[in-house]
Amino acid sequence: MSKNILITGCSSGLGLALTNYYLNKDYKVYGISRNKPDINNKNFVFHSFDLSNISLIKMQLNDFISSIKDIHIAYLNAGMLGEIKELSKLGIEEMQRVYELNVYSNKELLDILATINTTNIIALSSGASKNASKGWASYSLSKAGLNMLVSLYSKELLNTKVIALAPGVIQTPMTDYIRQEIDDDIFTSAKVLKAGIIQKPSEAAKKIDEFIKRVDEFESGSFVDIREI
Repeated sequence: MSKNILITGCSSGLGLALTNYYLNKDYKVYGISRNKPDINNKNFVFHSFDLSNISLIKMQLNDFISSIKDIHIAYLNAGMLGEIKELSKLGIEEMQRVYELNVYSNKELLDILATINTTNIIALSSGASKNASKGWASYSLSKAGLNMLVSLYSKELLNTKVIALAPGVIQTPMTDYIRQEIDDDIFTSAKVLKAGIIQKPSEAAKKIDEFIKRVDEFESGSFVDIREI
């Protein structure tokens, strides 16, 4: 039976891979991103919106999301890395932009999802939410905040499984930037990233769907690193 999937950040990277994965399973996919992906499929319903416009999310997206009625999985995938630089050289405004997109936009989306029947909500987190690596301050703080946001909402969304999921390292423009542009003598975490296993987005999408089949094994509100299960 066809199921409804909601994916934010659906135009590239993991979001695009998840979109194509579920369309190939004949699911109905509702996508939100700034740019429309090159997808021509009757089961793909797209809404263009920049989630960094926090104050407009409920005004612009409430009707679109509420019209879905029954959502099997909502993937809160949209996010940004921010600059890799020393914390002492990082301005509050820079950190705020990352935090607003990675945390507050998802807060607004969770408020909308709370009003409709949503079975699973998967917020894409990161191992960086647990590891204090030099240079990653904006991203790490925001993903740690996302983990706590998920934990808090799990106490209110009692009929929904809410999970913060770290999918592992994926080949995306973000990781390409780190591997190609960041000086790994200064930021040693980049050296680890370059030496480690990097998944293709399509591989990560399949692993995430395999996780969904086991989602009932995990407590709502949990942070799960897919590499550790």
